[in-house]
Amino acid sequence: MLDEIRQQPEALARTLAGEVRHAGRFRKLLERNRPRLVVLVARGTSDNAAQFGRYLLEITTGIPVSLAAPSIATLYDAPIDYRDTLVVGISQSGESTDTNLVLERARAAGALTLGITNERSSSLARLAEHVFLVRAGRERSVAATKTYTGQILVLYLLAYALGGKVRLADLERIPQLAADSLGLEAEIGALAERYRYMRSAVVVGRGLNYANAFEFALKLMETCYVVAERFSSADFLHGPIALVEPSFPVFAFAPMGVTWPSIGDTLRKLKGLKAEIVAIADPANREVDAMATRVIRLPRPIPEVLTPIPYIVPAQIFAACLAAQKGYDPDHPRTLHKVTLTL
Repeated sequence: MLDEIRQQPEALARTLAGEVRHAGRFRKLLERNRPRLVVLVARGTSDNAAQFGRYLLEITTGIPVSLAAPSIATLYDAPIDYRDTLVVGISQSGESTDTNLVLERARAAGALTLGITNERSSSLARLAEHVFLVRAGRERSVAATKTYTGQILVLYLLAYALGGKVRLADLERIPQLAADSLGLEAEIGALAERYRYMRSAVVVGRGLNYANAFEFALKLMETCYVVAERFSSADFLHGPIALVEPSFPVFAFAPMGVTWPSIGDTLRKLKGLKAEIVAIADPANREVDAMATRVIRLPRPIPEVLTPIPYIVPAQIFAACLAAQKGYDPDHPRTLHKVTLTL
C-alpha cells in the first residue's frame, strides 16, 4: 500500500499525458451533443471518486449530476429513460458486476456511455462507447490508492471535456502537488503512533473534499478496523456531534476557500468539546492552527479546486502507517478481495 501511495506522482503524470488528447476529442464530440444530465455509477472507492465527480462537474459545468443506485437495475429491474444523458461507469478493475450492468442497460436505453478504468481489456472497457484509462499500472494492494487519485484526475478531464471551467495548465500541477504530500511521510508515520489504540473516529469534509472524508474513513475501516464515520461539516452539526466527548478523534480536511467558514465553525465547536482534532491543510490556512490539536500541513498553498488529490495522500499514508502500528497488513485486509462482485 505504501509503495503504491508513493507511485502516485508518476501514475498521475502518466494518466494526464495519456488521456489529455482523448479528452480534447471527447470535448469536440460533446460540443455537438451536450448531455442534459450526467449519471455516475460505481462502488467502493470508485464511488467515493464519483462523489467528487458530482461536485466537480456541477460546479464547473452547470450540468446536473446524479449518483446511480445500481440496485434500481440489478434488483428492481426498473426501466430508466437515459435519453440525452451521459452515463459514466467508474471501476478500478472494470469487472464490477452491478456497475457494468447499469452501464449496459443505460446504453440500450439511449445513453451516451463512458468507462473510467485502470484495465484496458476489462468488461467495462468493452461495454462503454468511450473509455478513459487510469494509467496507474497494476495495483496489488486490496486498499486502492493510486487508482482513486487517478480516477479523480480523469474526472477533471471529463469536466474539461464537458466545457467546464477547468484549465489543463492547472491539472499539470497535480503530480508535483502529490509529490509534495509524499514528503510528509515521516511526520505522518510518527503521528500515527499516537493513535495505535484508536477504535472509532469521525472524518469531516465539505464540497470538493467531501469525497475525501468518505475515502479516508473507508481506508481507516478496511485497513485499520477503526469504526470511522464520515460527514460534511454541515450535516455533522445536525445531530452526530452529540457523540463527541473529550479526546474523541476527529480528522478534518481544511483547505482555505468557500468551504472554510463551515469547516472552521465545526472545528471551533469541536474544540469547545475538547475533541482531539487532526486537520489537513496548507499554508493558505493559518486560522486552523487555533482550532486543531495537530495540523498536517502541506508545503505550499493550493487553490481549493486542486486540493482533493494532494489532500488525500496524507490521509492514505496515515491509514497505512496506522495499520502497521496496530500490527495489521493493509495489503490483505481480513475478508476482503481486490475485486468484489455484487448485484
